[in-house]
Amino acid sequence: MNDTVEIRWHGRAGQGAVTSAELLAKAAISEGKYAQAFPAFGPDRRGPPVVAFNRISATKPIRVRAGITEPNVVVLLDETVLRVVNATEGLRKDGIVIVNSRKPEGELRAILGHRWRVATIDATRIARETLGVPIVNTTMLGALVKACGVVKVESLIEPLMERFGRAADRNINSIKRALEETAIGELD
Repeated sequence: MNDTVEIRWHGRAGQGAVTSAELLAKAAISEGKYAQAFPAFGPDRRGPPVVAFNRISATKPIRVRAGITEPNVVVLLDETVLRVVNATEGLRKDGIVIVNSRKPEGELRAILGHRWRVATIDATRIARETLGVPIVNTTMLGALVKACGVVKVESLIEPLMERFGRAADRNINSIKRALEETAIGELD
């Protein structure tokens, strides 16, 4: 049995997809798991689509260093990327899509297809309320933890403190809000 979880993050440059992947990998490693995080993006700074990846294994070192083509989880930091990329391409049939959107889960399933579970959260609203800016990366980490349980929320605290310093508390609050507000749909 393969215990490796593969996650593909889709967003736009400047939204924090790469940071999310790095924080998740650090949290997994702090739990004694094997993990990797890496980005794939062009030379532009803000706005164009960005993809980041995680592989996490509870039991064995990760030797693969290629992009993830068949993820277990797809995280969409910005639902507008659906207009320019096929974010669910290769998503495994038992996979889950986690979407930052104000749309209800049923409406998003109609857009994404009915093959996967869909988790939704208005991460932009939460980020504005907790952080004061619409940068959704830590909110989406909370949604991922709720939807998949790939790491414990407590394991994210130290990486957040290292990365954000004095702003870590606001980011932790953003994660906690996501744990409360993420809606997870079931398959038909």
